[in-house]
Amino acid sequence: MYLFNQPYIYAYIGVSIFVGIALGSFFRKRFVEGHEKNIKVQSRQIIENAIAEAEQLKKEALLQSKEAAYKVKQALEEELKVERDEFRGEQRQLKRKRDSLKREWDSFDRKQTELYNTERKVRAEEVKWQEKHKEIDLLISKQQYELAKVAGISMEEAKRMLMDSLESEARMEAAKRLARIENEMKIEADRRGKNILALAISRYAGDYVADRTVSMVPLPSDEMKGRIIGREGRNIRAIEAATGIDIIIDDTPEAVILSGFNPVRREVARLALLQLITDGRIHPGRIEEVVEKVTRELEITIREAGEQATFDVGAHGVHVELIKLLGRLKYRTSYGQNVLQHSLEVSFLCGIMASELGVDVKMAKRAGLLHDIGKAVDHEVEGSHAVIGRDLAKKFGEPEEVVYAIGAHHEDQPPLSVIDVLVQSADALSGARPGARKEMLQSYVKRLEDLEGIANDFDGVEKSYAIQAGRDLRIIVDSNKVKDEEATLLSQDIARSIESKLTYPGQIRVTVIRETRAVEYAK
Repeated sequence: MYLFNQPYIYAYIGVSIFVGIALGSFFRKRFVEGHEKNIKVQSRQIIENAIAEAEQLKKEALLQSKEAAYKVKQALEEELKVERDEFRGEQRQLKRKRDSLKREWDSFDRKQTELYNTERKVRAEEVKWQEKHKEIDLLISKQQYELAKVAGISMEEAKRMLMDSLESEARMEAAKRLARIENEMKIEADRRGKNILALAISRYAGDYVADRTVSMVPLPSDEMKGRIIGREGRNIRAIEAATGIDIIIDDTPEAVILSGFNPVRREVARLALLQLITDGRIHPGRIEEVVEKVTRELEITIREAGEQATFDVGAHGVHVELIKLLGRLKYRTSYGQNVLQHSLEVSFLCGIMASELGVDVKMAKRAGLLHDIGKAVDHEVEGSHAVIGRDLAKKFGEPEEVVYAIGAHHEDQPPLSVIDVLVQSADALSGARPGARKEMLQSYVKRLEDLEGIANDFDGVEKSYAIQAGRDLRIIVDSNKVKDEEATLLSQDIARSIESKLTYPGQIRVTVIRETRAVEYAK
């Protein structure tokens, strides 16, 4: 029991703790030393492996660089070999050219020597001919002196008489040859032209639409006239102010008449009035609303008409402004003929004739379609519609051939190409077809009188007759004043005078009748 007393227990525990601490320190030191040793061994092994791997990579990189350098060297040697071969080939070519130039130079030297010798001979011959020419001039002078002495006139008078005689004979001979050549050319040209025109007419058959400067609007009853007039005329004044068209309300039963020279405005007024009559609400506010609505709808219709026209003739890439102007031609008339229908007809005729002549068909049809484009704005712009149309086409990027053909189709500028002549011919053909155009009786009679008056003003004309609706002018001349050869010149002079003084559709044939007939056309 003594051993287990408290002091001994404390001593035993203290000794045990001390021994445990000592043993722990010892084993910890041994563990740390062993671990450090293992770390050093592993580090040394890693360094050795890294050095070995670096050496291996170094060897591989060196080997790859050597292989790349070898390949580059091989490529450079191949390229150098090719360039060396090309250089040798060029050297051989230069050598051949040098030899050829040397031979040509030697030949040039020989020819130059021969030319020099020939020139010396020519100069010697020229001196001889000059001496002979002087002798001949001397003999001619002596002969002229003797002739003047015998004839009793001076040399100047003899020259003048001779020149007058030669001039008269030359004019007579020229007129004879001109008549013969023109007859031959006209026979062939008429034959080919008639064939082409006949083919074009037979292949195209177009309808004619004749409009006037007035439009008639039907009414459900005469009572509607009072509603259109409105209280104190305010409705009719509002319609006229909004559309710019005169409304004529007369004794015509169940109808009113719209009068105006602008066909687009007249169509707006007609459509607006029809809508107002159908709707029944007619007052100034409603009138302005309907007119504005109809104007927008008509603009769409105009654009669609222009697009349809370009589609029908195959004219692609036409500027949108020109398309709108084409659509406006649907409501434009000339001599009672609808201009858009006329333009389509001219386009188709140009295409048919161009295909027969081997000319660009698309360009000819495009020029024919746009030839009257100036009529869409000729009431707004001063000048000939041909010149206005030419400027519009040029402004909106049309080809130069089309621009010039538009300006030349009424002789505002001379035709230069086949397409220019085709547009002129198709335009005249479309306007001259029976039923195509309408003309007032007074202007028709006046044109016939003017034709006969122009012909009668020429010296030697006895009578003149305008026949075939003014398309053929027959002239009978005095045989004592006009010779056969002069008849051709007279027909040309009368035709030129008609061209400068009159405006007419199509062409007029001028026939001078004596013992022979000379025919010329005023185009």
